[in-house]
Amino acid sequence: MKRILSSLICLVLIAGVSLLAGCSKTAATKKGNGELSEAELNAQREGRFGEGSIPTAEGEGVFRDIHFDFDSSTIKEEARLDADFNAQVLKDHPTWKITLEGHCDERGTSEYNMALGLSRAKAVQDVLLSFGITQSRFDVISYGAEVPLDPAHNEAAWAKNRRVHLSPYASEKTH
Repeated sequence: MKRILSSLICLVLIAGVSLLAGCSKTAATKKGNGELSEAELNAQREGRFGEGSIPTAEGEGVFRDIHFDFDSSTIKEEARLDADFNAQVLKDHPTWKITLEGHCDERGTSEYNMALGLSRAKAVQDVLLSFGITQSRFDVISYGAEVPLDPAHNEAAWAKNRRVHLSPYASEKTH
């Protein structure tokens, strides 16, 4: 049991270092064939949460973020292509589940941004459902403006923060 706990801690530390080092699509925790194992996938996810229930911001990894215009939850054509890519990744990994994390820029009230983030996440869910991904593979949550990818206070940062981030996990998760 102690050995399993030590291994899990090592995996979490490796995942955290990979995230901090800016690794994304070429994370050091991939198996030889380029695929993440279920344990590695879950360890990366757990590394984002630390001791709390709100994760640290995470850029694109296996999935592409879906970006939105200001004050909108409408998925534009370019974002739809990213959703199509994400649906294909999910089809290629039938045991993976995802949390659709809705995010906003810092403008607007907390209540408004939480509602808008949820609307964005549900819009992405609807598109993925239309591509044949089943409802049972999704969790949906809004973080509003609480988890900015870019903490700057300008239009370029705000554009990065108006997104739905797809956070994958395998079978069981704790957050």
